[in-house]
Amino acid sequence: MTVLVTGGAGYIGSHTCVALVESGYDVVVVDNLSNSDVTMVESVVELSDHSIGFYEVDICDEKALESVFKEQSSQGCPIEAVVHFAALKSVSESFEKPKLYHANNVGGTEALIKVMKSNGVEKLVFSSSCTVYGQPEEMPVDESAPFLLAESPYGETKQKCEKMISKSGLTAAILRYFNPIGAHSSAKIGELPIGVPNNLIPFLCQVVAGLRPELIVFGDDYPTEDGSCIRDYLHVCDLADAHVAALENHSKSIRAYNLGTGKGTSVLEVIASFENATGEKVPFKLGPRREGDIISIWANPSRAQAELKWTAKRTIKEALGDAWRWQKELVSK
Repeated sequence: MTVLVTGGAGYIGSHTCVALVESGYDVVVVDNLSNSDVTMVESVVELSDHSIGFYEVDICDEKALESVFKEQSSQGCPIEAVVHFAALKSVSESFEKPKLYHANNVGGTEALIKVMKSNGVEKLVFSSSCTVYGQPEEMPVDESAPFLLAESPYGETKQKCEKMISKSGLTAAILRYFNPIGAHSSAKIGELPIGVPNNLIPFLCQVVAGLRPELIVFGDDYPTEDGSCIRDYLHVCDLADAHVAALENHSKSIRAYNLGTGKGTSVLEVIASFENATGEKVPFKLGPRREGDIISIWANPSRAQAELKWTAKRTIKEALGDAWRWQKELVSK
């Protein structure tokens, strides 16, 4: 089966490409490289020892996307399923550029659905987010939790995309990620943010590597045990495996799945875990709360375990160790 991976040069996309190839799928990537690097695709090829088709295409460009489907068919490798990652993903940036986030994330998904349907491709795995829940009233969160007011324009785009997909007529697995961290154990692929990282772990790693002066912990007065925010941190390779499981085991028309470990970890606990995993000291200071941050959220992943036959296997210590090895590899280049 040939699988199209939108945003396949990105962080989660590249790891999922490796998992797909290792599971016997042929992979074609489309990515506009706005927040990614084609070298990640090259590293995927090196890791998997398998060729991967690559098109530098923006999914908002419906005509260009259509040409990818047509070209694959003409080559005798028609696209049979899509794993859709391509999206802008910074919570903080989404407050500055809400119209851009809507146009890219919602508009791009709309264009993709149109092209899939015009080419008779019905199977979709969609990259969603726990941000669709807003600030949940109960924890752990399961898929029956309502969509509350999104805490950011980014979260709102994921809510809108899910609603669009639910009306599309496609067979779709909607994967609601909690907090992906880590890197491939080979240190050949990992998170490669352009500019200042918006996520905790790459910023933390850059601080420890001496690329930034210190880490700011946004808020120490939340109603949590140590005052810092709590998240469910999931190894990116476990997350990649979930996309393969969704392709192989999901058969319902539309179904959402929470992907997480089922355990919450505070920001200050992450710092302590990183120091324990690597032996490195993390310079940090406490700062004010950041707009758009939810207090606490972690997953109930039992539906994914039961229906997709998937479970998170790697520990947060492994994830942090892998992230640090990836950062050291970047510094050495």
